[in-house]
Amino acid sequence: MQVTPQERTTSATDLRVTLGDATYPAVEIARGAAYEVFSAEPDDGFERDPRPGARYPYHRFTHVTEVTAVNGRPADPHHADRAHHDGREEPDDPLTLPLSRAVGWREVHNRSQNPSSAGDPILVGVRSSAHIRRGTRMVKHLSANQVAAYLRGRLPHGFCYREYDVAHLRTPADLQLLRTEADNGRDREDIAFALRWRAVDPSDFDVPAYDRYPGLVTMPAHDRMGAPVLGTGFAPSGRHVIPEFVTSNFTELPMPANATLVAYTADGDEAILYSFQPEQRGWLRMAGPRWRDLLSELPGISPDQEYVQIGEQQSAVHLVGTYRGEEVVAVADPPGEFRVLAMTRAARYPVDTLARRNEYGRWRDAPCLVLRQESGWLRLRLCRPDPESVARLGAQCYERGVYETWAPLGEVTDRQVIDNRYEI
Repeated sequence: MQVTPQERTTSATDLRVTLGDATYPAVEIARGAAYEVFSAEPDDGFERDPRPGARYPYHRFTHVTEVTAVNGRPADPHHADRAHHDGREEPDDPLTLPLSRAVGWREVHNRSQNPSSAGDPILVGVRSSAHIRRGTRMVKHLSANQVAAYLRGRLPHGFCYREYDVAHLRTPADLQLLRTEADNGRDREDIAFALRWRAVDPSDFDVPAYDRYPGLVTMPAHDRMGAPVLGTGFAPSGRHVIPEFVTSNFTELPMPANATLVAYTADGDEAILYSFQPEQRGWLRMAGPRWRDLLSELPGISPDQEYVQIGEQQSAVHLVGTYRGEEVVAVADPPGEFRVLAMTRAARYPVDTLARRNEYGRWRDAPCLVLRQESGWLRLRLCRPDPESVARLGAQCYERGVYETWAPLGEVTDRQVIDNRYEI
């Protein structure tokens, strides 16, 4: 059974947070990365809570970095005394900056939104403090069409974020700035969707900075989708400083065990819709009757379907490992479990080595990821898209930063399968 934030507030009235000079009742979000704060008065930053029967008429969502105290417990989730839900989860690192009179967070925000500041040493230092470790919870915000595509077998790729950095963005209005697909006018404004998974390894991710992906920054508006890429490594935002990530070379990542597809409602509630089960190659429905109407927004997906089996059309990317010297298909369940893919629990042996396997090639001098082959054609995704190569290859933008095209099989050269090996 899923418990709403308002129900949790009723049973957790002892949890209070301090913002500025005032203290309020609150609910913890994302293991302390953010809080939903409640008030009986319309204080600064608070909005009317639309939930029926709300105990407090006003609420707001705030990041832990804005909180100065939490009911006698450490407000910082990096505190050594903090207990983690699963007993082994390490906290993520916040953005850090040596503040001075000349440079504060307001100035950092201004620089993060200015493409000409991409190489600024202070901004680079702040950006480098956003670390991904094994097990970091990553999120990618989706449209309803994208959710349906993931249920049918799409894999994580492209732009994404650490959950820690965006945990305070809970409403569809706030999450709109993180969408990677253009609004087609068919999505409801009061619902937002996201994919959440644990990172297998930091090497799977890159910073979309100008020195690494200059073509994305110079991409003309008619050839891009979603918000422009600033090249500073931060998302375009009028208020927030949010570090962005892309999957390395825009590669697809194997879906780890227990990844979830979630929805956010207008009042800030989160609903877990599906959970990925790799041994069954499918998604287990988690949403109960309360959230069934959210599932009806997914095109081609029956709200009453208990289990969504992934289709046969699959990408070439997968995890491989070795067990007793033999190569096997592997499953990742970060941060610490990597096992042989097997239907029976007794056969899920820990692998000795682990690697992500991708196929790459070149078409018309452009490096590409090979996604699949069909009838003498290859589906390709550009690893380093720029305006010239997009025009030359006739590539189309399918979501922010992701450019794909079809190429004749015989014209793609330098094809090679590359294993990105992980230390386990």
